[in-house]
Amino acid sequence: MEKLDIVLYPEQGLREVCTPVAEMNDDIDKLIDDMFYTMYDAPGIGLAAPQVAVQERLIVVDVSEKNNQPIALINPEIIQSSGHITWEEGCLSLPGIYAKVNRPSHILVRGMDRDGKPVEFEADELLAICIQHEIDHLNGKLFVDHLSGLKRTRALQKFRKLHQEQTQEH
Repeated sequence: MEKLDIVLYPEQGLREVCTPVAEMNDDIDKLIDDMFYTMYDAPGIGLAAPQVAVQERLIVVDVSEKNNQPIALINPEIIQSSGHITWEEGCLSLPGIYAKVNRPSHILVRGMDRDGKPVEFEADELLAICIQHEIDHLNGKLFVDHLSGLKRTRALQKFRKLHQEQTQEH
């Protein structure tokens, strides 16, 4: 497995709508393995293909405490949502930035698994939040886009300041 570079805001690819994966093949299978490796190493609980500079509709998530419940979804889509939950989110493409985001608390998601087989399942709480966050990436949307204008501006200013300080240290 290979650790991939995580794309940071404001990289343009984070704002692009990704294309569907046409077919499951060895390249996609390797990408899934590399994305899990990169996500666990970061550490994170979700990663979308555009975060590793691949503009295809593919996400990996694992919200388990022991990193032992990996889920890879190809061409995922939310087909139903209900409820309401507020959760503090962060993003590997905006390291150091956290904000409370409102989302549906329960979703029904459909896609393909890493074997190319159709899957459909319900998710709630943290798993639902994580899947929605990663699907947002596939649509060129970041978690800060769910914030009010003022909160989004402050979060992005803080990120720029943190990123500038880190760049100066190296």
